[in-house]
Amino acid sequence: MSNFLYRLGRSAATRPWTAIGAWVVLALVVIASSAAFGRELEESFEAPGLDSYQAAELLSEAQADEGGISAHVVLEAPDATTQVAPVEAALAELPGVLGTTSSVSPDGDIALVRVQYPAIEHLEASDLDNLKDAVADLREESSLTLETGGDLFFAFEEAPTGLGEVAGIIVAMIVLLIAFGSFVAMGLPIGMALFGLVIGITSMKLVTYLVDIPAWAPELAAMVGLGVGIDYALFLVTRHRENLAAGMPVPESVGRALATAGQAVIFAGGTVVVAILGLLVAGIPFVTGGGVAISAMVLVMVLASVTLLPALLGLAGHRINGRRRRDGAHRPSTGWYQWGAHVTRNATAYLVGGAVFMIALAAPVLALNLGFPDDGTKPESRTERRAYDLIADGFGPGANGPLVIAVDISQDKSVVAPLAEAIAADPGITAVAEPTIDLAAGVATLVAQPTTSPQDVATQETVTRLRGEVFPTVLDDSSATAHVGGQTATFADLGDRVQERMPRFVAAVLLLSFLLLTLLFRSVLVPLKAVVLNLLSVGAAYGVLVMVFQWGWAASLIGVESTVPIVSFIPLFMFAILFGLSMDYEVFLLSRVREEYRRHGDNTRAVITGIAGTGRTITAAALIMVAVFSGFVLGSDPVVKMMGVGLATAIFLDATVVRLMLVPATMKLLGNANWWLPKWLDRLLPELDSASEEPVEEESVVSRPTV
Repeated sequence: MSNFLYRLGRSAATRPWTAIGAWVVLALVVIASSAAFGRELEESFEAPGLDSYQAAELLSEAQADEGGISAHVVLEAPDATTQVAPVEAALAELPGVLGTTSSVSPDGDIALVRVQYPAIEHLEASDLDNLKDAVADLREESSLTLETGGDLFFAFEEAPTGLGEVAGIIVAMIVLLIAFGSFVAMGLPIGMALFGLVIGITSMKLVTYLVDIPAWAPELAAMVGLGVGIDYALFLVTRHRENLAAGMPVPESVGRALATAGQAVIFAGGTVVVAILGLLVAGIPFVTGGGVAISAMVLVMVLASVTLLPALLGLAGHRINGRRRRDGAHRPSTGWYQWGAHVTRNATAYLVGGAVFMIALAAPVLALNLGFPDDGTKPESRTERRAYDLIADGFGPGANGPLVIAVDISQDKSVVAPLAEAIAADPGITAVAEPTIDLAAGVATLVAQPTTSPQDVATQETVTRLRGEVFPTVLDDSSATAHVGGQTATFADLGDRVQERMPRFVAAVLLLSFLLLTLLFRSVLVPLKAVVLNLLSVGAAYGVLVMVFQWGWAASLIGVESTVPIVSFIPLFMFAILFGLSMDYEVFLLSRVREEYRRHGDNTRAVITGIAGTGRTITAAALIMVAVFSGFVLGSDPVVKMMGVGLATAIFLDATVVRLMLVPATMKLLGNANWWLPKWLDRLLPELDSASEEPVEEESVVSRPTV
């Protein structure tokens, strides 16, 4: 592979406008195709096989209003009973509205108007705009206190855009400028990453022809893509500058950089893609779609790194270096060399201390509570939060998360009344609305209000009790079936599905990553060590999420006003993304260590030299990743905040405690056993030419690059 990459890099650097032109044409084609033929992204959180999904299917077949999505408008006034009628009438006339219902709190101060819409595939963002405009007009005409919320906001409301993402990029630019001392060297990684970001995001409307992509996936993909794109470019630019400092011509230097660091980039990116595509094992469609979107973004960044970046490097020539760095040989970092020697001399202490620290951070994961943030977790500046609080005050906490029960009565219509009575008698239910019966479809709909809020564990227990105890009591001797749906039940079911599928998903990612690293490093213990240490990084990130979001530690510093459960699918995505990203640094570090070990066979010396050669780059790359991910923490969406906190924490720990302490300590203690590979396995594995081997030019051997 190194021979191919060498020729590819040299060719791109020699004829840069060919590669640049190809990428510009590709970008224009993708953008034009997406605008002309792209499909809209999905808003659904459905998962076939869940009880809540079966409820939604029944309601859809019956075309019941409850099968669609709803919004609500809350009115607070001393005479809410007389004020609600004109508000309801105005809302009923909005385009797309199927109907409205209203109710007034027992004290008469709060009125609630529920606005029913069809299924989400029949709606657009303009329907939310129409609702907002109507409520604004009502406020102006009557000076009423009106707040709005509901599923329609969840589906189409875009979180306010802030400066978080821009701040992350600015910090990345500063880190690169300090690391390289050159505006050109700083600009190339940023420019390449932003260019790849445009293509990756735009292409998602085309990827929907293969798999449905959730609407939130582009933001998550942008977070990951921006980080890995800058990181991969950083690895290549660093090696290229070393080669230039050793006196190589620009095309030769670019070819050598791609033959060495480029191979690490490909395997690191491949590990990220493999880890994220492990989400397919989870068997949850929207999770699979999100994984495909992120993988596509990472793939674009890898391709840009090994084709577009070499062309840009060739075009930049010696301007990639600051004036002070254009002459003179590259000098390894004395400080990092001393650090590597220090860790290897005290390997046992660093191994024990680092492991205890990481395990302590991971311990809170035992209290992990999966759920989904609702309007009650939003800041009080948002109308959805104010509406949530008014509904809870006027009608009880359970009114914010009604349970929609779909009953198949096609074979037995007599069960509706006794089932409604049994549900109402449950201690977790405060009221059951009058049943809606569609005889033609054979479906009855019951809307039950829990006594507790959607986030309360007692609400999940109520759902479980209805399915496991209440329904069988009435339906055991009947052919009718009942299913609990609605947003509250759906998110509870998703949490259960994640917990059920998590073990096999983790096993699949670990196995695939182990095999890929075994193939790259031709070792058993090095991949095994990488898997174990990366598990520590992921576990520590989970633990920090619990401390911040569930326990509220320092939550106010990032704009979280109340404790919230961990979003049910966040652990899946975090594991896949973090496991892949942490492998970036593992591959980059160990590729350099393996180069040195193959050169002289001294394991300790190879570890120290590997740390000295990569420590500065890994630190800079980690700072960039942390900056990019932290930028997303500044947004208002709690889901994106969780991903930002988790990813930033894990990358920081992985690049410091794990990569610069635990890895050299374990490799020192294992000694030459690091590179042990059974002979039978060595015969089975395909032979890859290593980054440390001599790349061969068309007809001549070129000497090994200077390190």
